Amino acid sequence: VALLRLFLPSPVLEGSKAGFCSLWLNQCYLKTRVDVKESVRGQTIFIIQTIPRDVNTAIMELLVMAYALKTSCAKNIIGVIPYFPYSKQCKMRKRGSIVCKLLASMLAKAGLTHIITMDLHQKEIQGFFSFPVDNLRASPFLIQYIQEEIPLYRNAIIVAKSPAAAKRAQSYAERLRLGLAVIHGEAQCSESDMADGRHSPPCVRNTTGHTGLELPLMMAKEKPPITVVGDVGERIAIIVDDIIDDVGDFVAAAEILKERGAYKIYIMATHGLLSADAPRLIEESAIDEVVVTNTVPHEVQKLQCPKIKTVDVSMILAEAIRRIHNGESMAYLFRNITVDD
Repeated sequence: VALLRLFLPSPVLEGSKAGFCSLWLNQCYLKTRVDVKESVRGQTIFIIQTIPRDVNTAIMELLVMAYALKTSCAKNIIGVIPYFPYSKQCKMRKRGSIVCKLLASMLAKAGLTHIITMDLHQKEIQGFFSFPVDNLRASPFLIQYIQEEIPLYRNAIIVAKSPAAAKRAQSYAERLRLGLAVIHGEAQCSESDMADGRHSPPCVRNTTGHTGLELPLMMAKEKPPITVVGDVGERIAIIVDDIIDDVGDFVAAAEILKERGAYKIYIMATHGLLSADAPRLIEESAIDEVVVTNTVPHEVQKLQCPKIKTVDVSMILAEAIRRIHNGESMAYLFRNITVDD
């Protein structure tokens, strides 16, 4: 097996018996060119691509590299993408597009035959691909952190910051044998509100013909006042989610939980994008600690905010590579994993 390594923040391949294939990548005037320096004919190639801040450049590098390997007659091209970009754009909104489906088609066209990723935003995204996808889970690592690093975690309660996140929170609560609380109300902005509608009115046309069907008038949604379903008084509140990017919702949720009596607030998420002013907002908020995995580089954000902690998940990615290389079953990596994790 030949391995191509790009932008990986943690030593996933330490101790691996596989060899590295030399590769030359040149960026000149915003263009990417790949030159494979040795034969890869008939080999299985793993491309390890972590997504940095410049998402589109990283995607283009991955596509060009995969296509270069495909035209060099590589047998299998497997992408190891811990955080799959554009995963939130997996639903039709107004007159937009499903960008995640487009990216899946581009990867297949470029020559990828398999993908290893972690905690897709929606499990149904796997259906966008025409080749196998191994969607690994970070929940065992985050649950282990809760048990080992949070004092008196038995006095904690798992919190979903919106009803849409309730299933994930319920899975954590059941594994840790803890209670569950859900934040619901006008302070939350649900993705489903924009998922299907075309809110702008149709063009007005002067016509004397048939006016069309008279459809029932839909009542506008009105969110109730913000409420916390569940008792968080004198408890440690642990908010769980898959992605933490714009932290505004998390900061607002922390303030509500503080008002309801929670004395410590933790945020647990798989992908710590932490864009814009996220470190400053976290530092100034009621949040005590933000725990994310190293699927996305966030060293700069950690320097700006000491509340941000990192859980290493390189072990499971390395094991997935080893098992695929040796033709072993991947079932061990998904033991005791439910659909809601």
